[in-house]
Order: sequence, then structure tokens, then C-alpha cells
Amino acid sequence: MPSLFRQMNSGMQIALAPMEGLVDEILRDVLTRVGGVDWCVTEFIRVSDRVLPQSSFRKLAPELDSGAVTRAGTPLRVQLLGSDPACLADNAAYACTLGAPAIDLNFGCPAKTVNKSRGGAVLLKEPELLHTILREVRRTVPAHIPVTAKMRLGFDSPDGALDCARALTAGGAQQLVVHARTKLDGYKPPAHWEWVARVRDVVDVPVYANGDIWSLADWRRCREVSGVDDIMLGRGLVSRPDLARQIGAARSGRAVPEMGWDEFRPLLVDFWQQARGKIAPRYAPGRLKQWLALLMRNYPEAAALFAELRRENDCARIDALLGVDTTAIRLVALG
Repeated sequence: MPSLFRQMNSGMQIALAPMEGLVDEILRDVLTRVGGVDWCVTEFIRVSDRVLPQSSFRKLAPELDSGAVTRAGTPLRVQLLGSDPACLADNAAYACTLGAPAIDLNFGCPAKTVNKSRGGAVLLKEPELLHTILREVRRTVPAHIPVTAKMRLGFDSPDGALDCARALTAGGAQQLVVHARTKLDGYKPPAHWEWVARVRDVVDVPVYANGDIWSLADWRRCREVSGVDDIMLGRGLVSRPDLARQIGAARSGRAVPEMGWDEFRPLLVDFWQQARGKIAPRYAPGRLKQWLALLMRNYPEAAALFAELRRENDCARIDALLGVDTTAIRLVALG
């Protein structure tokens, strides 16, 4: 059995969620260097009616050029979103030729624009289609490469969640991540972890709990209610970058010091340096503010910095405020 299959089924696993428009290769790099993350996923790659060019995959998964791992060595899965079984299968097979070590399929995105074009959570209304998509992708992707799926509890009700989970695994999904809300729930609390337990009871593949894990206390409650060890962290990890590390230590019966602002600030500066080198100047400040807005949940210092930067869009002035080495920025830009 190939090593990735062994990794998928051994011990507790903590994954970093594929949050579109937020967790790009820069944030994946920074968060996985903090530690505790076993694998991560690209933002979804939208598939419609053709095999996408290589550039579409490398834009959202530049790690394919370095062994499909982040700088910390964390494996990256390529996530596809769409509704055409044959087209998804062809794109999945092509992604594998580019170096994707695993293919993940998105049936959880709640965005209206995505759902209107028959992508993401809206497909949970059609368990037969879910089965067909997984069957075709699994048939087309090389046997040694895992195919996994992420789902919500349903579109407007969790009543069909078990049917969807069964359809996905019967089609060939070797792992399920369950965001414990429906599409209509969006991101409103609470996450219904008890439904993760119900999904786990009707499938014979590893099930990950996802949603509303912001702290060690949340993780403990989630584990108790869902009955699963494996988790996927999204906003909770973005707002507390050492959360995976904390959970991993607690799971082993250890305690590690929480990451304070002084330890974290160099990572924030590194994030900004990378953003400056890879993102157009008009957009880079927005990416920094986006992350700071989430960090404010746990770091008063982030709130203070956000207040200073709120109306600042000049990259050079932000460089000065953060004490950034502009030579390093130029080196990143040159590549």
C-alpha cells in the first residue's frame, strides 16, 4: 500500500481547510511552518467544460513545482469543483500528471455564485450525481493516488446527509471531511458535530470533523460529540496560527506554550513580504488586513496594528511600519 494511503489512515490527522480567497500558497506556507498540520488543500479549481491549461493548476497550486509540499514539507492536495463527471475526471487525471499526490472534490462551498453554476454545496441535492462524479474521477485517476471529498450536511436540511456520504464513499471517496453545517447555515454557529458522528457510523472511510473549532476547548467538545479524532481547521487556525500545534500536543498528553505576539510577528512580516512580492500593490494591503481582521480574535496587538493600517494602502508606508527589509521583497519578486 503506498505511503500516502498509510498516512491517510494512521493516527490523528489535522488538516488545513481550503478557504477560497484566503488560504493561498502564502498563508499555507506560513501556517504550516508553525507546525501541527498534516496536510492542506488548494483553493478550489473551477472545472466546467474542458481540461484546464497547466497555468490554471499552477496558479492555485504553485507547490506542484516543489513536490506538492509547502516549504515546511506539508503535503498539498489539489481540490476541484464542478458538476460534469467526465470533465472533472479528465482534469483530475491531468492534475496527477502535474504532480498532484491526491485529488479532493468540493461539495461544500456555500457561495451563491458557485452554487448557481452547479458547483459546491448545491450538488448535495443530487446524491446520484455525487456518486457518478466520484466513480468517474476514481476510475480515471491512477490507483495509487487517493481521491477524497469535502461535504456539508446538506443544502437546506441535514436530512440527506447520510445518503450523500454513502454516495460519495460508494463512488470511491477514500476520506470525507464533513463541515457540520448546511449551505443555508453558512458559517453561523453552532456547528452540528453530532451529525459528523452519524456520518461516521454509515461509512467505512476516515471522517474528519470541520467547523467551529476555534480553541482547545472546542476541539475537546467536538471530539466528544462527533466521536472522531481527525479534524480540519479553517478560520480557527487562521486566527490562532498555533492551534494545530496546541491540539496535537494535547492529544499526546503534552502542553506547549501558546504562541505570543512576539513569536508570531516575524511570521506576519514574512507573510507581508511574500504578498508584496507576489500580489499586485493595489491588492497586497487588503490581504494583510484580511488576515489581521481574523487575528484580532486572539491578539490585541493585531487589533492595534489593524487600526493603524485600516486606511493605509501605500505599500512602502506599510513596509516602514512593519520594519520590512525591502531587499528581501525584491528577491521574492524576482523569484
